[in-house]
Amino acid sequence: MSKVVEVENLSVKFGDFYAVKNVSFSVSKGEIFGFLGANGAGKTTTIRVLCGLLTPSSGKVVVDGIFLENKKENLIKQKVGYMSQKFTLYDGISIKENMDFAATLRHLEDKEYERQREKLLNFIDFKENLSTIVRDLPGGVKQEIALCVALLHNPQVIFLDEPTAGVAPSARFRFWELIRQLASIGKTVFVTTHYMDEAENCGRIALMRSGELIALDSPENLKKKSFNKPIYLITPKNVNTKLPDKSLFESFEPYGQHYHAILKNDEPEVMKTLKKNFDISEINPTLEDVFMRVVEGKER
Repeated sequence: MSKVVEVENLSVKFGDFYAVKNVSFSVSKGEIFGFLGANGAGKTTTIRVLCGLLTPSSGKVVVDGIFLENKKENLIKQKVGYMSQKFTLYDGISIKENMDFAATLRHLEDKEYERQREKLLNFIDFKENLSTIVRDLPGGVKQEIALCVALLHNPQVIFLDEPTAGVAPSARFRFWELIRQLASIGKTVFVTTHYMDEAENCGRIALMRSGELIALDSPENLKKKSFNKPIYLITPKNVNTKLPDKSLFESFEPYGQHYHAILKNDEPEVMKTLKKNFDISEINPTLEDVFMRVVEGKER
């Protein structure tokens, strides 16, 4: 697949602080590319550079064939679409007024705008009145409209920054159906999310920590590479059961009413002792396990 985004040795420095440090990656046409990391990891700063909103301190950035150089920022802005959890739509005006305003900012001709608006509303299967005030929309529908606004100028690369935060699970599922459809027609989609189940939908995921790219691979490969020992699901047999001795474990993380744990030594005697008070079963690692171990854990 052709490379739509290429980043080489990207750094963004504010004074003595590196918000992004020596980051390199490339993304192909039609790929769903995930950015994961704690707040302040450098995800949004990287996206701002790729959208032409921030000049990097050093490095090479190419978006859909355009090199980010002096006076090229506006050309890149024409190639990309951006939406986030907040600030994409104006709550106090109608759907149509929001879309009209966005079309004006993008200098779209009337006929082109009307054609694209109808196409996008059909894409999300929207049949309500366009005079509806945005604040009166359910959260999921509001985000679908925001997606349409971000796509009005038919961008090749779309950045979705926490697009489903606070949205009901059923609406999140539908939104990801739309993302997959966009990728299927050749759009390149960048997604940041704190929902690990959503990140499973990405073809590849970049893990960032303290401004650096610390891992980049498919969800399945990240799971395989991050763990060389079995992970166990540990459940107390009684609500009053005391937690086991933490010194027995490499990691011991809460997971709802259970725990995901890696034993330092899973010899029969150790397992036998634990099973007196806990139900224990081996499980496959999740992306949340990867995140806790690689991004937030001791291994960096």
